[in-house]
Amino acid sequence: QVQLVESGGGLVQAGGSLRLSCVASGRTISSYAMGWFRQAPGKEREFVAVISWSGGYLYYADSVKGRFTISRDNAKNTLYLQMISLKPEDTAVYYCASHRQRAVVAGTKTDEYGYWGQGTQVTVSP
Repeated sequence: QVQLVESGGGLVQAGGSLRLSCVASGRTISSYAMGWFRQAPGKEREFVAVISWSGGYLYYADSVKGRFTISRDNAKNTLYLQMISLKPEDTAVYYCASHRQRAVVAGTKTDEYGYWGQGTQVTVSP
């Protein structure tokens, strides 16, 4: 059984930083693109960032480009999201996800991902 468990969320002031982690079990994630998504209250889940299975390709939503950095440690089966210069509009539940297909470089749509974590809350105060 595949499990993805996020951690690292919390309450931070605008301009602050957080680092999210996502630990996978039941699946070796090294062959799969991994993504971060977020969902604010009353809004649809949206794409934040994706990293290819090798870590050689990164892609970000325009809203986080230059402030967020996605990375992975395949030896630890762990995905990360470093967030700096946080804004109140970054407030959301953040989810990590594993792509459905092995060796696909990247994806930005939620239905491309087959496994999801339970989410971690990030709240940015003004």
